[in-house]
Amino acid sequence: MKGKIFMTLFALPFFGTGVWMLYSVSNAFYDAYRMNSWVQVEAQVLDGGYNTHRGDDSYTYESYARYRYTLGNETYVADRVSISGGSDNVGDYHQDIGSNLSRAHASGERILVYVNPGDPSQAVIDRGIRWGLIGFKSIFLFVFGGVGLGLLIFTWRAAKEKDKSDPRYADSPWLLDDDWQTETIKSSSKASMYGVWIFAALWNLISAPLPFVMYEEVIVRKNYIALVGLMFTVVGIGLLVWAIRRTLEWKRFGPSPVTLDPFPGSIGGHVGGTIELALPHDAGNEFQLTLTNIKSYVSGSGKNRSRKEKAKWQDMLVAHAESTGSGTRLTFRFDVPEGLRESDAERSDTHYIWRLSLNADLQGTDIDRSYDIPVYATATQSRHLSKIAVERGREKQTARADKAVLQAINVVHDAGGRRMRYPMGRNILSSLAGFLVGSVFAAVGWWLVIEEGERVFGRIFGGMGALVAIGTLYTMLNSLEVSRDANGIRTVRRVLGIPIKRSTMGSHEFSHFDKNSRYQTQGGGRHVMHYSIYAVDRHGDRIVVGEGFKGDSQAEAAIRLISNVLGLSPKRERTMTPGSIENWDPARSMSA
Repeated sequence: MKGKIFMTLFALPFFGTGVWMLYSVSNAFYDAYRMNSWVQVEAQVLDGGYNTHRGDDSYTYESYARYRYTLGNETYVADRVSISGGSDNVGDYHQDIGSNLSRAHASGERILVYVNPGDPSQAVIDRGIRWGLIGFKSIFLFVFGGVGLGLLIFTWRAAKEKDKSDPRYADSPWLLDDDWQTETIKSSSKASMYGVWIFAALWNLISAPLPFVMYEEVIVRKNYIALVGLMFTVVGIGLLVWAIRRTLEWKRFGPSPVTLDPFPGSIGGHVGGTIELALPHDAGNEFQLTLTNIKSYVSGSGKNRSRKEKAKWQDMLVAHAESTGSGTRLTFRFDVPEGLRESDAERSDTHYIWRLSLNADLQGTDIDRSYDIPVYATATQSRHLSKIAVERGREKQTARADKAVLQAINVVHDAGGRRMRYPMGRNILSSLAGFLVGSVFAAVGWWLVIEEGERVFGRIFGGMGALVAIGTLYTMLNSLEVSRDANGIRTVRRVLGIPIKRSTMGSHEFSHFDKNSRYQTQGGGRHVMHYSIYAVDRHGDRIVVGEGFKGDSQAEAAIRLISNVLGLSPKRERTMTPGSIENWDPARSMSA
Protein backbone atom coordinates (compact mmCIF):
# COMPACT_ATOMS: atom_id res chain seq x y z
CA MET A 1 0.00 0.00 0.00
CA LYS A 2 2.90 2.33 0.79
CA GLY A 3 4.14 1.89 -2.77
CA LYS A 4 0.76 2.90 -4.17
CA ILE A 5 0.62 6.01 -1.98
CA PHE A 6 4.13 7.02 -3.03
CA MET A 7 3.36 6.53 -6.75
CA THR A 8 0.09 8.45 -6.35
CA LEU A 9 1.87 11.41 -4.72
CA PHE A 10 4.47 11.24 -7.49
CA ALA A 11 1.84 11.19 -10.26
CA LEU A 12 -0.52 13.88 -8.92
CA PRO A 13 1.67 16.90 -9.86
CA PHE A 14 1.91 15.60 -13.44
CA PHE A 15 -1.82 14.96 -13.59
CA GLY A 16 -2.55 18.34 -11.98
CA THR A 17 -0.44 20.12 -14.61
CA GLY A 18 -2.41 18.38 -17.34
CA VAL A 19 -5.74 19.33 -15.75
CA TRP A 20 -4.67 22.97 -15.43
CA MET A 21 -3.58 23.10 -19.07
CA LEU A 22 -6.85 21.46 -20.12
CA TYR A 23 -8.72 24.23 -18.31
CA SER A 24 -6.51 26.91 -19.91
CA VAL A 25 -6.91 25.56 -23.46
CA SER A 26 -10.64 24.95 -23.06
CA ASN A 27 -11.14 28.44 -21.64
CA ALA A 28 -9.31 29.94 -24.64
CA PHE A 29 -11.61 28.18 -27.09
CA TYR A 30 -14.69 29.18 -25.05
CA ASP A 31 -13.62 32.86 -24.99
CA ALA A 32 -12.92 32.81 -28.74
CA TYR A 33 -16.39 31.37 -29.33
CA ARG A 34 -18.27 33.96 -27.24
CA MET A 35 -16.14 36.87 -28.53
CA ASN A 36 -17.15 35.98 -32.06
CA SER A 37 -20.41 37.92 -31.49
CA TRP A 38 -18.78 41.01 -29.96
CA VAL A 39 -19.03 44.27 -31.88
CA GLN A 40 -16.12 46.24 -33.28
CA VAL A 41 -15.58 49.85 -32.19
CA GLU A 42 -12.77 52.42 -32.32
CA ALA A 43 -10.68 53.10 -29.23
CA GLN A 44 -8.00 55.55 -28.14
CA VAL A 45 -4.82 54.03 -26.68
CA LEU A 46 -4.04 55.59 -23.30
CA ASP A 47 -0.96 53.43 -22.72
CA GLY A 48 0.60 50.47 -24.48
CA GLY A 49 3.75 48.40 -24.99
CA TYR A 50 5.29 45.22 -23.60
CA ASN A 51 7.30 44.23 -20.55
CA THR A 52 10.30 41.89 -20.49
CA HIS A 53 10.66 39.38 -17.65
CA ARG A 54 13.94 37.61 -17.02
CA GLY A 55 13.83 34.01 -15.81
CA ASP A 56 16.57 31.59 -14.80
CA ASP A 57 17.66 30.82 -18.35
CA SER A 58 15.31 32.72 -20.69
CA TYR A 59 13.22 35.85 -21.20
CA THR A 60 9.44 36.10 -21.42
CA TYR A 61 7.33 38.97 -22.71
CA GLU A 62 3.95 40.42 -21.78
CA SER A 63 2.04 43.02 -23.80
CA TYR A 64 -0.12 45.57 -21.99
CA ALA A 65 -2.58 48.37 -22.86
CA ARG A 66 -5.16 50.80 -21.52
CA TYR A 67 -7.68 52.10 -24.01
CA ARG A 68 -10.86 54.21 -24.02
CA TYR A 69 -13.89 53.53 -26.21
CA THR A 70 -17.53 54.60 -26.45
CA LEU A 71 -20.56 52.37 -26.98
CA GLY A 72 -23.96 54.03 -27.08
CA ASN A 73 -23.71 57.09 -24.88
CA GLU A 74 -21.27 55.57 -22.36
CA THR A 75 -17.49 55.74 -22.28
CA TYR A 76 -15.43 52.84 -20.94
CA VAL A 77 -11.79 52.06 -20.19
CA ALA A 78 -10.44 48.49 -20.55
CA ASP A 79 -7.03 46.79 -20.50
CA ARG A 80 -7.47 43.33 -22.01
CA VAL A 81 -5.15 42.75 -24.96
CA SER A 82 -5.82 39.16 -26.03
CA ILE A 83 -7.68 35.98 -25.14
CA SER A 84 -4.74 34.51 -23.20
CA GLY A 85 -3.20 36.70 -20.51
CA GLY A 86 0.18 36.47 -18.84
CA SER A 87 3.70 36.40 -20.25
CA ASP A 88 5.37 33.87 -22.56
CA ASN A 89 8.03 33.61 -25.25
CA VAL A 90 6.11 31.59 -27.85
CA GLY A 91 6.93 33.43 -31.05
CA ASP A 92 7.06 37.26 -31.24
CA TYR A 93 3.40 37.87 -30.48
CA HIS A 94 3.85 40.11 -27.44
CA GLN A 95 6.72 42.10 -28.97
CA ASP A 96 4.77 42.73 -32.17
CA ILE A 97 1.43 43.72 -30.68
CA GLY A 98 3.13 45.66 -27.87
CA SER A 99 5.19 47.66 -30.36
CA ASN A 100 2.06 48.47 -32.40
CA LEU A 101 0.23 49.65 -29.29
CA SER A 102 3.19 51.81 -28.27
CA ARG A 103 3.26 53.47 -31.70
CA ALA A 104 -0.52 54.05 -31.64
CA HIS A 105 -0.21 55.67 -28.22
CA ALA A 106 2.63 57.92 -29.34
CA SER A 107 0.92 59.04 -32.56
CA GLY A 108 -2.62 59.24 -31.20
CA GLU A 109 -3.78 56.77 -33.85
CA ARG A 110 -7.05 55.07 -32.98
CA ILE A 111 -7.33 51.27 -32.98
CA LEU A 112 -10.18 48.76 -33.36
CA VAL A 113 -11.33 46.73 -30.36
CA TYR A 114 -14.09 44.17 -29.78
CA VAL A 115 -16.75 44.94 -27.16
CA ASN A 116 -19.29 42.68 -25.49
CA PRO A 117 -22.70 44.21 -26.36
CA GLY A 118 -24.25 42.50 -23.35
CA ASP A 119 -21.66 43.95 -20.97
CA PRO A 120 -19.86 46.91 -22.64
CA SER A 121 -17.25 47.03 -19.86
CA GLN A 122 -15.71 43.91 -21.38
CA ALA A 123 -13.48 44.45 -24.40
CA VAL A 124 -10.45 42.91 -26.11
CA ILE A 125 -8.02 44.08 -28.77
CA ASP A 126 -7.21 40.69 -30.39
CA ARG A 127 -9.87 37.98 -30.23
CA GLY A 128 -7.94 35.49 -32.39
CA ILE A 129 -6.66 32.14 -31.10
CA ARG A 130 -2.89 31.95 -30.73
CA TRP A 131 -2.36 28.48 -32.21
CA GLY A 132 1.32 28.41 -31.33
CA LEU A 133 0.48 28.98 -27.65
CA ILE A 134 -2.32 26.40 -27.83
CA GLY A 135 0.16 23.89 -29.27
CA PHE A 136 2.68 24.68 -26.55
CA LYS A 137 0.09 24.21 -23.81
CA SER A 138 -1.14 21.01 -25.47
CA ILE A 139 2.31 19.51 -24.99
CA PHE A 140 1.92 19.91 -21.22
CA LEU A 141 -1.68 18.77 -21.43
CA PHE A 142 -0.92 15.49 -23.18
CA VAL A 143 2.62 14.79 -21.97
CA PHE A 144 2.33 15.73 -18.30
CA GLY A 145 -1.37 14.98 -18.00
CA GLY A 146 -1.01 11.73 -19.94
CA VAL A 147 1.94 10.56 -17.88
CA GLY A 148 0.18 11.45 -14.63
CA LEU A 149 -3.07 9.75 -15.62
CA GLY A 150 -1.20 6.70 -16.89
CA LEU A 151 0.75 6.38 -13.64
CA LEU A 152 -2.43 6.69 -11.57
CA ILE A 153 -4.23 4.02 -13.62
CA PHE A 154 -1.20 1.71 -13.55
CA THR A 155 -0.75 2.18 -9.80
CA TRP A 156 -4.33 1.50 -8.75
CA ARG A 157 -4.97 -1.28 -11.26
CA ALA A 158 -1.77 -3.13 -10.37
CA ALA A 159 -2.15 -6.52 -8.73
CA LYS A 160 -1.80 -6.77 -4.98
CA GLU A 161 1.81 -7.10 -3.90
CA LYS A 162 2.70 -10.69 -3.03
CA ASP A 163 4.01 -11.82 0.35
CA LYS A 164 7.63 -12.68 -0.41
CA SER A 165 7.91 -14.63 2.86
CA ASP A 166 5.44 -17.25 1.58
CA PRO A 167 7.40 -20.58 1.48
CA ARG A 168 6.18 -21.48 -2.02
CA TYR A 169 8.08 -18.50 -3.48
CA ALA A 170 11.34 -19.80 -2.02
CA ASP A 171 11.09 -22.93 -4.17
CA SER A 172 9.33 -21.27 -7.13
CA PRO A 173 10.48 -17.61 -7.25
CA TRP A 174 9.06 -17.15 -10.75
CA LEU A 175 5.54 -17.22 -9.26
CA LEU A 176 6.19 -13.73 -7.88
CA ASP A 177 5.54 -12.50 -11.43
CA ASP A 178 1.85 -12.52 -12.38
CA ASP A 179 2.75 -13.28 -16.00
CA TRP A 180 4.60 -16.47 -15.02
CA GLN A 181 1.90 -18.41 -13.21
CA THR A 182 1.60 -21.09 -15.90
CA GLU A 183 3.73 -22.44 -18.73
CA THR A 184 1.81 -20.26 -21.24
CA ILE A 185 3.53 -16.88 -21.56
CA LYS A 186 2.10 -13.92 -23.48
CA SER A 187 4.27 -11.82 -25.77
CA SER A 188 4.93 -8.13 -25.24
CA SER A 189 3.50 -7.30 -28.68
CA LYS A 190 0.29 -5.63 -27.50
CA ALA A 191 2.03 -3.57 -24.83
CA SER A 192 4.72 -2.68 -27.38
CA MET A 193 2.07 -1.52 -29.84
CA TYR A 194 0.46 0.79 -27.28
CA GLY A 195 3.87 1.97 -26.08
CA VAL A 196 5.01 2.87 -29.58
CA TRP A 197 1.79 4.78 -30.26
CA ILE A 198 2.13 6.74 -27.02
CA PHE A 199 5.77 7.51 -27.67
CA ALA A 200 5.06 8.51 -31.28
CA ALA A 201 2.17 10.75 -30.18
CA LEU A 202 4.23 12.47 -27.48
CA TRP A 203 7.22 12.93 -29.78
CA ASN A 204 5.11 14.46 -32.55
CA LEU A 205 3.21 16.69 -30.11
CA ILE A 206 6.47 18.04 -28.75
CA SER A 207 8.04 18.53 -32.19
CA ALA A 208 4.85 19.78 -33.93
CA PRO A 209 5.63 23.51 -33.44
CA LEU A 210 9.16 23.11 -34.85
CA PRO A 211 8.29 23.56 -38.56
CA PHE A 212 6.53 26.86 -37.78
CA VAL A 213 9.42 28.08 -35.62
CA MET A 214 11.95 26.94 -38.22
CA TYR A 215 10.15 28.83 -41.00
CA GLU A 216 10.68 32.12 -39.24
CA GLU A 217 14.24 31.24 -38.17
CA VAL A 218 15.36 30.08 -41.64
CA ILE A 219 13.33 32.29 -44.01
CA VAL A 220 13.15 35.52 -42.00
CA ARG A 221 16.26 35.44 -39.84
CA LYS A 222 18.46 33.40 -42.23
CA ASN A 223 19.49 31.11 -39.35
CA TYR A 224 20.16 28.00 -41.45
CA ILE A 225 21.50 25.98 -38.55
CA ALA A 226 17.85 25.73 -37.43
CA LEU A 227 17.34 23.21 -40.25
CA VAL A 228 18.78 20.63 -37.86
CA GLY A 229 15.34 20.71 -36.24
CA LEU A 230 14.00 18.84 -39.28
CA MET A 231 15.60 15.73 -37.81
CA PHE A 232 12.96 15.72 -35.07
CA THR A 233 10.16 15.88 -37.64
CA VAL A 234 11.71 13.05 -39.67
CA VAL A 235 12.06 10.92 -36.53
CA GLY A 236 8.41 11.64 -35.67
CA ILE A 237 7.29 10.39 -39.09
CA GLY A 238 9.42 7.28 -38.63
CA LEU A 239 7.82 6.62 -35.23
CA LEU A 240 4.34 6.85 -36.76
CA VAL A 241 5.34 4.34 -39.45
CA TRP A 242 6.70 2.04 -36.73
CA ALA A 243 3.46 2.32 -34.74
CA ILE A 244 1.37 1.44 -37.81
CA ARG A 245 3.56 -1.60 -38.51
CA ARG A 246 3.23 -2.80 -34.91
CA THR A 247 -0.55 -2.43 -35.19
CA LEU A 248 -0.72 -4.43 -38.42
CA GLU A 249 1.47 -7.14 -36.86
CA TRP A 250 -0.83 -7.45 -33.81
CA LYS A 251 -3.96 -7.44 -35.96
CA ARG A 252 -2.64 -10.29 -38.12
CA PHE A 253 -1.18 -12.62 -35.49
CA GLY A 254 -3.05 -11.75 -32.29
CA PRO A 255 -1.71 -12.99 -28.91
CA SER A 256 0.29 -16.04 -30.18
CA PRO A 257 1.57 -17.07 -26.72
CA VAL A 258 4.47 -19.48 -26.14
CA THR A 259 3.98 -22.67 -24.10
CA LEU A 260 7.21 -23.61 -22.34
CA ASP A 261 8.50 -27.16 -21.90
CA PRO A 262 10.09 -27.39 -19.38
CA PHE A 263 8.47 -24.73 -17.20
CA PRO A 264 10.30 -22.68 -16.23
CA GLY A 265 13.09 -22.75 -18.81
CA SER A 266 16.25 -24.34 -17.49
CA ILE A 267 19.85 -23.13 -17.19
CA GLY A 268 22.02 -26.22 -17.63
CA GLY A 269 19.10 -27.88 -19.37
CA HIS A 270 16.55 -26.90 -22.01
CA VAL A 271 14.53 -23.84 -22.93
CA GLY A 272 11.92 -25.17 -25.29
CA GLY A 273 8.26 -25.10 -26.17
CA THR A 274 5.68 -24.44 -28.85
CA ILE A 275 4.03 -21.37 -30.35
CA GLU A 276 0.64 -21.55 -32.05
CA LEU A 277 0.21 -19.10 -34.93
CA ALA A 278 -3.06 -18.17 -36.64
CA LEU A 279 -1.29 -18.51 -39.98
CA PRO A 280 -1.82 -21.12 -42.72
CA HIS A 281 1.16 -23.46 -42.90
CA ASP A 282 3.62 -22.78 -45.73
CA ALA A 283 6.69 -25.00 -46.00
CA GLY A 284 8.61 -22.09 -47.55
CA ASN A 285 8.41 -19.98 -44.39
CA GLU A 286 11.30 -20.05 -41.91
CA PHE A 287 10.78 -18.77 -38.37
CA GLN A 288 13.91 -17.52 -36.59
CA LEU A 289 13.98 -17.73 -32.80
CA THR A 290 16.59 -15.93 -30.69
CA LEU A 291 17.13 -16.58 -26.98
CA THR A 292 19.09 -13.89 -25.13
CA ASN A 293 20.23 -13.53 -21.54
CA ILE A 294 20.18 -9.78 -20.83
CA LYS A 295 21.54 -7.73 -17.97
CA SER A 296 19.24 -4.80 -17.16
CA TYR A 297 20.78 -2.10 -15.00
CA VAL A 298 20.50 1.56 -14.03
CA SER A 299 23.26 3.85 -15.27
CA GLY A 300 24.07 7.38 -14.11
CA SER A 301 22.75 9.27 -11.12
CA GLY A 302 20.20 11.94 -10.29
CA LYS A 303 18.50 13.42 -13.35
CA ASN A 304 20.85 11.42 -15.59
CA ARG A 305 19.67 8.01 -14.39
CA SER A 306 18.55 5.72 -17.19
CA ARG A 307 17.92 2.00 -17.60
CA LYS A 308 20.13 0.12 -20.04
CA GLU A 309 20.35 -3.43 -21.31
CA LYS A 310 23.34 -5.53 -22.31
CA ALA A 311 23.21 -9.03 -23.79
CA LYS A 312 25.40 -11.57 -21.95
CA TRP A 313 24.63 -14.74 -23.92
CA GLN A 314 22.68 -15.48 -27.08
CA ASP A 315 21.75 -18.34 -29.38
CA MET A 316 19.57 -18.67 -32.45
CA LEU A 317 17.70 -21.48 -34.13
CA VAL A 318 15.08 -22.10 -36.79
CA ALA A 319 11.83 -23.39 -35.33
CA HIS A 320 10.29 -26.52 -36.81
CA ALA A 321 6.94 -25.53 -38.36
CA GLU A 322 4.04 -27.91 -38.94
CA SER A 323 0.38 -27.59 -39.82
CA THR A 324 -2.30 -27.83 -37.13
CA GLY A 325 -5.17 -27.75 -39.58
CA SER A 326 -6.23 -24.25 -38.53
CA GLY A 327 -2.77 -22.71 -38.35
CA THR A 328 0.93 -23.34 -37.77
CA ARG A 329 2.69 -24.81 -34.75
CA LEU A 330 6.31 -23.88 -34.08
CA THR A 331 8.45 -26.27 -32.01
CA PHE A 332 11.86 -25.29 -30.65
CA ARG A 333 14.45 -26.21 -28.03
CA PHE A 334 17.60 -24.44 -26.94
CA ASP A 335 20.39 -26.18 -25.04
CA VAL A 336 21.40 -23.65 -22.39
CA PRO A 337 24.86 -23.93 -20.77
CA GLU A 338 25.43 -23.74 -17.05
CA GLY A 339 26.74 -20.64 -15.29
CA LEU A 340 24.30 -18.07 -16.69
CA ARG A 341 22.20 -15.78 -14.50
CA GLU A 342 18.59 -16.56 -13.62
CA SER A 343 15.52 -14.44 -14.32
CA ASP A 344 14.50 -11.96 -11.64
CA ALA A 345 10.76 -11.83 -10.99
CA GLU A 346 11.17 -8.86 -8.62
CA ARG A 347 12.91 -6.62 -11.20
CA SER A 348 15.47 -5.01 -8.87
CA ASP A 349 17.68 -2.12 -10.05
CA THR A 350 20.10 -4.63 -11.56
CA HIS A 351 18.46 -7.81 -12.78
CA TYR A 352 18.61 -10.36 -15.57
CA ILE A 353 16.05 -11.02 -18.29
CA TRP A 354 15.62 -14.01 -20.57
CA ARG A 355 14.07 -12.79 -23.81
CA LEU A 356 12.77 -15.06 -26.57
CA SER A 357 12.34 -13.27 -29.92
CA LEU A 358 10.47 -14.60 -32.93
CA ASN A 359 10.65 -13.12 -36.40
CA ALA A 360 10.04 -14.22 -39.97
CA ASP A 361 9.82 -12.56 -43.38
CA LEU A 362 6.35 -13.48 -44.64
CA GLN A 363 4.05 -12.58 -47.47
CA GLY A 364 2.39 -9.40 -46.23
CA THR A 365 3.00 -8.29 -42.64
CA ASP A 366 6.03 -9.94 -41.02
CA ILE A 367 5.87 -11.46 -37.56
CA ASP A 368 8.01 -9.82 -34.88
CA ARG A 369 7.42 -10.98 -31.30
CA SER A 370 9.28 -10.91 -27.99
CA TYR A 371 8.57 -12.92 -24.85
CA ASP A 372 10.20 -12.29 -21.47
CA ILE A 373 10.23 -15.79 -20.01
CA PRO A 374 11.26 -17.38 -16.68
CA VAL A 375 14.57 -19.28 -16.87
CA TYR A 376 16.12 -20.74 -13.72
CA ALA A 377 18.96 -23.09 -12.81
CA THR A 378 16.82 -26.22 -12.54
CA ALA A 379 18.87 -28.39 -14.96
CA THR A 380 15.66 -29.93 -16.34
CA GLN A 381 14.90 -31.06 -19.85
CA SER A 382 11.91 -30.98 -22.16
CA ARG A 383 9.58 -33.96 -21.77
CA HIS A 384 6.79 -33.50 -24.29
CA LEU A 385 8.47 -31.98 -27.34
CA SER A 386 8.85 -34.09 -30.45
CA LYS A 387 12.50 -35.10 -30.78
CA ILE A 388 12.13 -35.26 -34.55
CA ALA A 389 10.73 -31.71 -34.67
CA VAL A 390 13.52 -30.43 -32.43
CA GLU A 391 16.24 -32.08 -34.52
CA ARG A 392 14.80 -30.82 -37.78
CA GLY A 393 14.75 -27.27 -36.44
CA ARG A 394 18.34 -27.59 -35.22
CA GLU A 395 19.47 -28.98 -38.61
CA LYS A 396 17.90 -26.00 -40.38
CA GLN A 397 19.66 -23.61 -38.03
CA THR A 398 23.00 -25.36 -38.53
CA ALA A 399 22.57 -25.16 -42.30
CA ARG A 400 21.64 -21.48 -42.05
CA ALA A 401 24.62 -20.70 -39.80
CA ASP A 402 27.00 -22.63 -42.06
CA LYS A 403 25.71 -20.75 -45.10
CA ALA A 404 26.13 -17.38 -43.38
CA VAL A 405 29.70 -18.23 -42.38
CA LEU A 406 30.63 -19.40 -45.88
CA GLN A 407 29.27 -16.10 -47.24
CA ALA A 408 31.23 -14.07 -44.69
CA ILE A 409 34.58 -15.78 -45.25
CA ASN A 410 36.29 -15.81 -48.64
CA VAL A 411 38.39 -19.00 -48.61
CA VAL A 412 41.29 -19.20 -51.09
CA HIS A 413 43.17 -22.43 -51.77
CA ASP A 414 46.27 -21.97 -53.93
CA ALA A 415 49.96 -22.89 -54.10
CA GLY A 416 50.60 -20.78 -51.02
CA GLY A 417 48.18 -22.84 -48.94
CA ARG A 418 44.78 -22.06 -47.52
CA ARG A 419 43.86 -18.48 -46.69
CA MET A 420 40.73 -16.84 -45.34
CA ARG A 421 39.84 -13.29 -46.29
CA TYR A 422 37.37 -10.98 -44.59
CA PRO A 423 37.08 -8.32 -47.30
CA MET A 424 36.50 -4.59 -47.14
CA GLY A 425 32.89 -3.44 -47.11
CA ARG A 426 31.59 -5.88 -44.51
CA ASN A 427 28.29 -4.63 -43.01
CA ILE A 428 28.46 -1.75 -45.47
CA LEU A 429 24.84 -0.60 -45.05
CA SER A 430 24.97 -0.19 -41.28
CA SER A 431 28.46 1.31 -41.47
CA LEU A 432 27.39 3.77 -44.15
CA ALA A 433 24.38 4.84 -42.08
CA GLY A 434 26.63 5.40 -39.07
CA PHE A 435 29.10 7.33 -41.20
CA LEU A 436 26.38 9.64 -42.54
CA VAL A 437 24.96 10.31 -39.06
CA GLY A 438 28.42 10.96 -37.63
CA SER A 439 29.27 13.26 -40.54
CA VAL A 440 26.09 15.30 -40.04
CA PHE A 441 26.86 15.73 -36.34
CA ALA A 442 30.46 16.68 -37.13
CA ALA A 443 29.30 19.24 -39.73
CA VAL A 444 26.79 20.77 -37.30
CA GLY A 445 29.50 21.01 -34.65
CA TRP A 446 31.82 22.75 -37.12
CA TRP A 447 29.04 25.21 -38.02
CA LEU A 448 28.40 25.97 -34.35
CA VAL A 449 32.09 26.71 -33.77
CA ILE A 450 32.77 28.72 -36.94
CA GLU A 451 29.49 30.54 -37.57
CA GLU A 452 27.84 30.74 -34.16
CA GLY A 453 30.87 30.98 -31.88
CA GLU A 454 29.67 28.05 -29.70
CA ARG A 455 33.18 26.70 -29.17
CA VAL A 456 32.61 24.39 -26.20
CA PHE A 457 29.29 22.84 -27.20
CA GLY A 458 30.22 22.83 -30.89
CA ARG A 459 33.48 21.00 -30.27
CA ILE A 460 31.83 18.38 -28.07
CA PHE A 461 28.95 17.88 -30.51
CA GLY A 462 31.21 17.80 -33.56
CA GLY A 463 33.88 15.70 -31.85
CA MET A 464 31.41 12.97 -31.00
CA GLY A 465 30.13 12.98 -34.56
CA ALA A 466 33.67 12.82 -35.94
CA LEU A 467 34.51 9.82 -33.73
CA VAL A 468 31.41 7.98 -34.97
CA ALA A 469 32.24 8.82 -38.59
CA ILE A 470 35.88 7.71 -38.26
CA GLY A 471 34.93 4.48 -36.47
CA THR A 472 32.35 3.48 -39.06
CA LEU A 473 34.72 4.48 -41.87
CA TYR A 474 37.33 2.14 -40.42
CA THR A 475 34.72 -0.63 -40.22
CA MET A 476 33.99 -0.20 -43.93
CA LEU A 477 37.58 0.09 -45.15
CA ASN A 478 39.45 -2.53 -43.11
CA SER A 479 40.05 -6.14 -44.14
CA LEU A 480 41.55 -9.21 -42.45
CA GLU A 481 43.52 -12.09 -43.98
CA VAL A 482 44.25 -15.29 -42.05
CA SER A 483 46.56 -18.03 -43.27
CA ARG A 484 48.69 -20.91 -42.04
CA ASP A 485 52.10 -21.97 -43.27
CA ALA A 486 54.93 -24.12 -41.95
CA ASN A 487 55.62 -21.64 -39.17
CA GLY A 488 52.04 -21.34 -37.93
CA ILE A 489 49.07 -18.94 -38.10
CA ARG A 490 49.53 -15.52 -39.69
CA THR A 491 47.06 -12.63 -39.78
CA VAL A 492 47.29 -9.31 -41.61
CA ARG A 493 44.96 -6.37 -40.94
CA ARG A 494 44.71 -3.85 -43.78
CA VAL A 495 43.01 -0.51 -44.35
CA LEU A 496 42.43 0.32 -48.02
CA GLY A 497 44.77 -2.57 -48.79
CA ILE A 498 47.63 -1.10 -46.72
CA PRO A 499 48.89 -3.43 -43.95
CA ILE A 500 48.60 -1.82 -40.50
CA LYS A 501 49.01 -4.85 -38.21
CA ARG A 502 50.54 -8.33 -38.48
CA SER A 503 50.20 -11.15 -35.94
CA THR A 504 51.63 -14.68 -35.78
CA MET A 505 51.18 -17.79 -33.64
CA GLY A 506 53.30 -20.92 -33.91
CA SER A 507 51.43 -24.15 -34.65
CA HIS A 508 53.15 -25.83 -31.69
CA GLU A 509 51.90 -23.00 -29.43
CA PHE A 510 48.26 -23.26 -30.51
CA SER A 511 45.88 -24.50 -27.80
CA HIS A 512 42.28 -23.93 -28.86
CA PHE A 513 39.76 -21.59 -30.47
CA ASP A 514 37.61 -19.24 -28.44
CA LYS A 515 34.73 -16.90 -29.19
CA ASN A 516 33.81 -13.57 -27.65
CA SER A 517 31.21 -10.90 -28.34
CA ARG A 518 33.21 -7.73 -29.02
CA TYR A 519 30.17 -5.53 -29.55
CA GLN A 520 26.42 -5.73 -29.86
CA THR A 521 23.64 -3.79 -31.55
CA GLN A 522 20.20 -3.08 -30.19
CA GLY A 523 16.93 -1.90 -31.65
CA GLY A 524 13.34 -2.14 -30.46
CA GLY A 525 14.29 -4.32 -27.48
CA ARG A 526 16.13 -6.80 -29.71
CA HIS A 527 19.82 -7.46 -29.21
CA VAL A 528 22.29 -8.92 -31.70
CA MET A 529 25.63 -10.12 -30.32
CA HIS A 530 28.47 -9.93 -32.83
CA TYR A 531 31.18 -12.50 -32.17
CA SER A 532 34.86 -12.64 -33.02
CA ILE A 533 36.86 -15.89 -33.12
CA TYR A 534 40.30 -16.13 -31.55
CA ALA A 535 43.16 -18.59 -31.76
CA VAL A 536 44.49 -19.01 -28.22
CA ASP A 537 47.98 -20.29 -27.41
CA ARG A 538 49.23 -22.24 -24.39
CA HIS A 539 50.06 -19.01 -22.55
CA GLY A 540 46.61 -17.51 -22.98
CA ASP A 541 47.66 -15.02 -25.67
CA ARG A 542 45.28 -14.79 -28.60
CA ILE A 543 44.91 -13.37 -32.09
CA VAL A 544 41.75 -12.64 -34.11
CA VAL A 545 41.08 -15.20 -36.85
CA GLY A 546 37.43 -14.39 -37.55
CA GLU A 547 34.90 -11.63 -36.90
CA GLY A 548 31.38 -10.41 -37.60
CA PHE A 549 29.38 -13.54 -36.71
CA LYS A 550 25.89 -13.09 -35.29
CA GLY A 551 24.86 -15.27 -32.38
CA ASP A 552 26.33 -18.35 -30.76
CA SER A 553 25.37 -20.74 -33.55
CA GLN A 554 27.16 -18.71 -36.23
CA ALA A 555 30.20 -18.38 -33.96
CA GLU A 556 30.30 -22.17 -33.49
CA ALA A 557 29.93 -22.68 -37.24
CA ALA A 558 32.78 -20.24 -37.81
CA ILE A 559 35.03 -22.18 -35.42
CA ARG A 560 34.28 -25.39 -37.32
CA LEU A 561 35.14 -23.79 -40.68
CA ILE A 562 38.25 -21.99 -39.43
CA SER A 563 39.63 -25.12 -37.78
CA ASN A 564 39.01 -27.03 -41.01
CA VAL A 565 40.70 -24.43 -43.23
CA LEU A 566 43.69 -23.99 -40.94
CA GLY A 567 43.98 -27.70 -40.26
CA LEU A 568 43.83 -27.20 -36.48
CA SER A 569 41.66 -29.16 -34.10
CA PRO A 570 39.12 -27.03 -32.21
CA LYS A 571 39.74 -29.33 -29.19
CA ARG A 572 36.21 -30.59 -29.06
CA GLU A 573 34.30 -33.62 -30.27
CA ARG A 574 31.43 -33.06 -32.64
CA THR A 575 29.32 -35.34 -34.78
CA MET A 576 29.90 -34.74 -38.47
CA THR A 577 26.92 -34.81 -40.79
CA PRO A 578 26.94 -34.94 -44.61
CA GLY A 579 27.09 -31.45 -46.10
CA SER A 580 28.17 -29.78 -42.85
CA ILE A 581 31.16 -27.48 -42.51
CA GLU A 582 33.24 -30.25 -40.89
CA ASN A 583 33.10 -32.16 -44.19
CA TRP A 584 33.57 -29.06 -46.34
CA ASP A 585 36.59 -29.28 -48.65
CA PRO A 586 37.94 -25.90 -49.81
CA ALA A 587 39.77 -27.44 -52.76
CA ARG A 588 36.65 -29.19 -53.97
CA SER A 589 34.67 -25.97 -53.45
CA MET A 590 37.18 -23.97 -55.51
CA SER A 591 37.18 -26.49 -58.34
CA ALA A 592 33.42 -26.49 -58.38
